[in-house]
Amino acid sequence: MSSPPAAGLLNVANVLTVTRILLVPVFVVLLTAGGTGLRLAALAVFCVASLTDLADGKLARSRKLVTDFGKIADPIADKALTGAALITLSALGELPGWVTGLILFREVGITVMRFIVIRRGVIAASQGGKLKTLLQIAAICLYVLPPAAGPLGLAKIVVMAAALVVTLVTGADYVVRAVRLGRTPA
Repeated sequence: MSSPPAAGLLNVANVLTVTRILLVPVFVVLLTAGGTGLRLAALAVFCVASLTDLADGKLARSRKLVTDFGKIADPIADKALTGAALITLSALGELPGWVTGLILFREVGITVMRFIVIRRGVIAASQGGKLKTLLQIAAICLYVLPPAAGPLGLAKIVVMAAALVVTLVTGADYVVRAVRLGRTPA
């Protein structure tokens, strides 16, 4: 019995991943351009790019389109999108730099750690990791909205605080899982 042919590099899942990467500079330009209309356009671009993250993984798995390129490019695209958003919001003075620094430290650290331990096995995304992504996206969306006071202003702070806590807790969980994986015989 032969195995199914490998997925080609040019497939819908990989196109969505590359599209997400290409939307990053568009998002940053719109966000930094100023004005309510352009800020809302930046929010729309961020939402579309975030939806490509959800769609590419589901399509890759359901249609057996998983490729080595996708395994590497997808997390890079994710980090590029959220990282650019966080850095830009901090540069605009709307998000404290230490929040961006902690989140990026965790994201880059865990991505590097996953590549280091990949020869021993894959550390799959946990439910906490999925919650982390959802909270980060929701928080970024709230921060990208035109600045507001009152309940919306408080909501963005609360959601970002939750995203930060879950980001750090899941980061610690991934480190523990990587250590355990490192102790298993290859």
